[in-house]
Amino acid sequence: MSPAIFSNESSSNGHANGVKKRHPGGFGTRAIHVGSEPSQETGAVIPSISLSTTYKQNGVGNHKGFEYSRSGNPNRNALEKTLASLESGGAHALAFASGSATTATVLQSLGPDAHVVSVNDVYGGTFRYMSRVASENQGMEATFVDLENADDETILAAFRSNTKLVWIESPTNPTLRVIDIPRIVSLARSAQSSPLVLVDNTFLSPFYSSPLLQGADIVMHSLTKYVNGHSDVVMGALILPAHHTALVEKLRFLQNAIGSVPSAFDCWLAQRGAKTLHLRMKAHGENALAIAQALEHSPYVEEVIYPGLASHPRNEVAFRSLSPHARKFVNEVLSRGVEGGFPYGGMISFRIRGGAEEADRFLTATRLFTLAESLGGVESLAELPAQMTHGSIPPAERALLGISDNLIRLSVGVEETEDLVADVEQALEAAVGSSEKPLFANGVH
Repeated sequence: MSPAIFSNESSSNGHANGVKKRHPGGFGTRAIHVGSEPSQETGAVIPSISLSTTYKQNGVGNHKGFEYSRSGNPNRNALEKTLASLESGGAHALAFASGSATTATVLQSLGPDAHVVSVNDVYGGTFRYMSRVASENQGMEATFVDLENADDETILAAFRSNTKLVWIESPTNPTLRVIDIPRIVSLARSAQSSPLVLVDNTFLSPFYSSPLLQGADIVMHSLTKYVNGHSDVVMGALILPAHHTALVEKLRFLQNAIGSVPSAFDCWLAQRGAKTLHLRMKAHGENALAIAQALEHSPYVEEVIYPGLASHPRNEVAFRSLSPHARKFVNEVLSRGVEGGFPYGGMISFRIRGGAEEADRFLTATRLFTLAESLGGVESLAELPAQMTHGSIPPAERALLGISDNLIRLSVGVEETEDLVADVEQALEAAVGSSEKPLFANGVH
């Protein structure tokens, strides 16, 4: 293995995620090798699972970088090193016990009486923590703004003297609004309080989007979703660039003090999943594009929301947001003569013709799309945000956000494309088509 491409650098505190120089290997190469260097003791090419909670010291304070597993674990450190390498522009990564624990730690780091500007169509769990937990426990206030459509003056007017953070999701969950990250970063930098900019990059993963290269200060992931990719781990992560060392230390202190750390086994599983992230994201994207195009041509669908579609009003912004490695992949797809759009992750939302009854019929008629919450696994999932993932958002606010009773969210898996398209089409026929057929269509009374 060439030392010119792969580095075994680790920081002195035992956290082997400090990437001092960017690995020139491609995305998939880094996913497989960074953090998974062969064991110097056994030669094992896959990291062993270290379940020990405590570590021997040869003298007081004289140890091999590990003291107590809450403060550092070989598997967690290996995963963090992988994550820092995959998120372009990243130098530090912190893994947490869940995406919600990640959110909580970031918001707690702001201290008392802080103000946050957040995209209005934010994940329901994030909305709940901001409006119900942080507001009550630390006096935090949040202003929710349509960061996709609001003009500069409206966004700037939302900033206050105590605004410490701007929270972005792009695409948002579940209406897939595409935020122009460099624009929001520029506005944040011009604000008097100069707040940090965080981007929840869960929906696109480090493969399709690189928010740090677009100026963001912090990238967040629910590792439960695409990075792990196998629906068997609950975890979260933060990735930061090299110049935020002080902020990293603050977040790591809180991570240790609060104890919101993942298990060694979960870290091992997530790192295993990350090794195939580039392959899976390509398949997710190509499948999603095919399904989005099929939905667009269906008479049983009112609206299809997939930013990769050429007909999507933010298609050009979505293309500009692609990471360098994703753009290379997309250009290869387009060179094959694919028309009507480009792969842009595996998430689709659409409005079925009708209402809650038709949506329920669709969700129970699918054969390959499993009716379930969450997303990002190799298997395809479907859900009704208004009653499931976003049920915690008040009905009036859901209506303003466009989260209606006929809005269905699909997490497109990596099954065979034609099978997924056929499943969606037969479920639409069962949900809407069958109800529109005349009662006596065969002429028998």
